[in-house]
Amino acid sequence: MSDAPSKLDHAWATWRYTGKQRPEFAIQPRADQESVWDYPRPPRIEADTRRVQVLVAGITLADSKRCLRVLETASPPTFYLPPQDVRMEYLRPCTGSSVCEWKGRASYWSIYLHDTLIEERAAWSYSAPYKGFEGITGYVSFYPAKVECYVAGNRVVAQPGGFYGGWVTPDIVGPFKGSPGTQHW
Repeated sequence: MSDAPSKLDHAWATWRYTGKQRPEFAIQPRADQESVWDYPRPPRIEADTRRVQVLVAGITLADSKRCLRVLETASPPTFYLPPQDVRMEYLRPCTGSSVCEWKGRASYWSIYLHDTLIEERAAWSYSAPYKGFEGITGYVSFYPAKVECYVAGNRVVAQPGGFYGGWVTPDIVGPFKGSPGTQHW
């Protein structure tokens, strides 16, 4: 095995933003808001007791006050719901996976209603996350671009760019990773 650092190690070493100092281009939050530029890198998991609801086609897929948020510099939080609060009968595993450098390998879920595919790859979960992220084992998160997500009654807006699954709520300010021109952060 080579002693040369991996591409991932190099990327981590060159990351400038770690939540310790907000960059000049970051939006200044009001007293009732959080800046994604104050979130740490590596990310942290935080409990959230606000009511979170996920709906599709008028059906409630999930309803919980026992969520976990993953907070990472430059990204809106991602909410993970305990499987006990998700109507898993509407979710079916689908092929493919992805790897997060922090959380590990994600598995994806599609939504079916009455055996009809409603939304493909609309949710994901981690069955064996990396060390430090064991708390989200089995928890489910949803893409707000594919389903209706609400936090404390506020409709969630999807994180820009289509790749990430962050939940933009009125109490979060950016700019957010994923918007055009943000590839360098």
